[in-house]
Amino acid sequence: MEHPGFFERRGPFPLAEVATRIGADAASLATPEARVSDVRPLDAAGPGDLTFVDNRKYVEALATTRAGFCLVAPSIATRVPSGTIPVVMRSPYHGFALALQLYYPDAMRPQAAGFSARSDGALVHPSALIEDGAVIEPGAVVGREAAIGAGTTISAGAVVGYRVCIGRGSYVGPGASVTHALVGDRVIIHAGVRIGQDGFGFALGPQGHIKVPQIGRVIIQDNVEIGANTTVDRGSLKDTVIGEGSKIDNLVQIGHNVVLGRHCVIVGQVGISGSTELGDFVVMGGHAGAVGHIRIGAGAQIAGMAHVKNDVPPGARMGGTPARPFREWAREVAALRRLARPRSQQEPGDASDC
Repeated sequence: MEHPGFFERRGPFPLAEVATRIGADAASLATPEARVSDVRPLDAAGPGDLTFVDNRKYVEALATTRAGFCLVAPSIATRVPSGTIPVVMRSPYHGFALALQLYYPDAMRPQAAGFSARSDGALVHPSALIEDGAVIEPGAVVGREAAIGAGTTISAGAVVGYRVCIGRGSYVGPGASVTHALVGDRVIIHAGVRIGQDGFGFALGPQGHIKVPQIGRVIIQDNVEIGANTTVDRGSLKDTVIGEGSKIDNLVQIGHNVVLGRHCVIVGQVGISGSTELGDFVVMGGHAGAVGHIRIGAGAQIAGMAHVKNDVPPGARMGGTPARPFREWAREVAALRRLARPRSQQEPGDASDC
């Protein structure tokens, strides 16, 4: 059965009304009476949907979109395909944020279990589906329409939110919270983990920063383990995905829309920014980081404290800040070490002799 989702959508709204609400020029629209059903990402939008492009990295993808309407800056309005109606404004990302607020107002405020305290003190909502053999420890909260599989333990003080599904043989540790998420079988979520909270999305501006509602989910596949006090943000429009068998250490930050492949290893205090994709069997050492909107190829290894700012090919070994091929980085470190030696310790041929 298809999951019903975590947010209720308003609309549809006439295009002219949407344009007015987000600050676009409604008078310039060719078909102001057209109905806009939803706000969707560029590659998933259909004929009734509004999408946006605010990053030139995605201009090529614009050519193949099936979206009926697209928020674009004046500089790329001519790149909108013929089947899509352009909605031109100076800051498409601001317009996108306001459109999401119009269609998904409930996403502006955090929500967890989805029910108020009951007079009898029960902390498991009567609509929750708890299979035989599941263990709900004292003080755990299981929200409205949640589902917990057989053999899964929800530890004391943990929160399982509205419509969250957790598979069989899994474990949610003390004080952890799981919202807006679909979790597979044999998943271990250690104490204090936070899964499914808002991604860090704001449209910045001189008059203040507009909150971008985050309406995606977190998908955690089978046999994943997530260490204590790690955070996994839900997606903005797409899903944040943790691939089968991946192992994540303590104190890791995974941003919205991140996709981890299968059997990745992410060591403590790594930070992965939004919309970054990791292939299968990627390893990131402690304190490493990755900027957003890049791809790290399958089997790549990122050394501890390295910071990746560009795409990484499959199988590459990277180190340093900014990250570059490991051997290149190691040679640079060795050269600097030689330069830092006192002259009395210099050997013939050292760079400092030149």
